Amino acid sequence: MAKVYEFIANGSEEIEALTVIDVLRRAGVDVQTVSITGTRKAVLSHGVKIECDTTIEECNFSDADMLLLPGGLPGATNLNEHEGVRQAMLKQYNAGKKVGAICAAPLVLGGLGILKGKKATCYPGFEDQMTGAEYTAEIFTIDGNVITGCGPAATLPYSYAILEMLGYSSEADALREGMMFKKLIQIN
Repeated sequence: MAKVYEFIANGSEEIEALTVIDVLRRAGVDVQTVSITGTRKAVLSHGVKIECDTTIEECNFSDADMLLLPGGLPGATNLNEHEGVRQAMLKQYNAGKKVGAICAAPLVLGGLGILKGKKATCYPGFEDQMTGAEYTAEIFTIDGNVITGCGPAATLPYSYAILEMLGYSSEADALREGMMFKKLIQIN
């Protein structure tokens, strides 16, 4: 079973944080929410209050297959300003393991040099903070062990792509069907 940790800050975007957790857990992935607030509680960007599974102080991430960052403001800024988050992301990436960020959160990866020479996407207006990246403007972009997503509407396809990166392709296909995503993409 894959092990994923998602960092949660005050001001993280609800749909980007919670949809990913929901989809991955439906597929059987062990996802742990990690608060960086000093307690297990966080208040997300639209006032939703959550209690995370753990805190950053309680984790070492050595068993992580993937580390994830939701977007939202000021959540992405709070993640970027947290040295523990920055060090965990950099250590994970330098070990050749998977990392992901959506919406404004790719600014964390850009600031760490993780996106240098990589294709990446983000919420429009944050392109200049993805230092060294080739901006794709796609709904999500995978380049090697890095996945980035463009914003709230990207959360389902981004989540299914994360499942595929983790080796859960059949589960991703089943969820696309069972969660009615295939009907949604037929609307276009």
